[in-house]
Amino acid sequence: MKNAIQLFEKKKIRSFWDDKEEEWYFSVVDIIEALTDSKNPTDYLKKLRKRDYLLGEYIGTNCPYVDMITSTGKTRKTLSANAKHIFRIIQSIPSKKAEPFKLWLAEVAKKRLDQMQDPELSIEQAMWDYKNLGYSENWINQRLKSIEIRKELTDEWKKYGLKEGLEFATLTDIIYKTWAGKTAKEYKKFKGLKKENLRDNMTNKELILNMLAELSTKEISEISNPKSFQEHEIVAERGGNIAKDARMKLEAETGKKAVSSLSTKKTLLLNKDE
Repeated sequence: MKNAIQLFEKKKIRSFWDDKEEEWYFSVVDIIEALTDSKNPTDYLKKLRKRDYLLGEYIGTNCPYVDMITSTGKTRKTLSANAKHIFRIIQSIPSKKAEPFKLWLAEVAKKRLDQMQDPELSIEQAMWDYKNLGYSENWINQRLKSIEIRKELTDEWKKYGLKEGLEFATLTDIIYKTWAGKTAKEYKKFKGLKKENLRDNMTNKELILNMLAELSTKEISEISNPKSFQEHEIVAERGGNIAKDARMKLEAETGKKAVSSLSTKKTLLLNKDE
């Protein structure tokens, strides 16, 4: 889990889980809106920092900018704070909600620690997050299954000592390129994405084909026991080819392209406007 939406008294608060530090970072503007009900929390924060010089200095020194998803589905650098820094900010905000918010913050932290001990709770949280963003239940089920299959594949790669980062990305690109005809970068460009997650913007059909490609790659790896990175590349292509064959047969039968320029988040925004 990285980006997530938390709810405090029906107010949405964007958050980001830092794996390295093992703590949440929350959008400062969202917190101010939740505590003050301000219609312009950005201006409220600016005035607050001017009025309280020490607070402004504290925020500038301690609060980082973190990539978070905006209401339009785009990713933006957002002023964020962890629990410790939020408590300092709350001191300067006159609000009856301050104490309930502190209790809520503690509960959010506890819930995340519980999820780290019990993976099923993380899945439940992910499902809630996707529902909150407006995804359909059918799509959510496919997406969660795709996460499970992806993890099985990366666990298989880790078993052979492959490195996260470049090696994982290279093999993933081979899988994409083979079945979809595009690398991850080309695929995102095709869908009009920038920093957004590619799989969060795949259609059900694309998710299923990609799951088939990654599941096939994992199972072929298990029986072929690749000895070198070059052999892993061959396995990735073989797995991708199984999904490619399925895609071509489906397109021949339906006359419809399986790889779509459609972005799931764009569709959600269009539906909201209707």
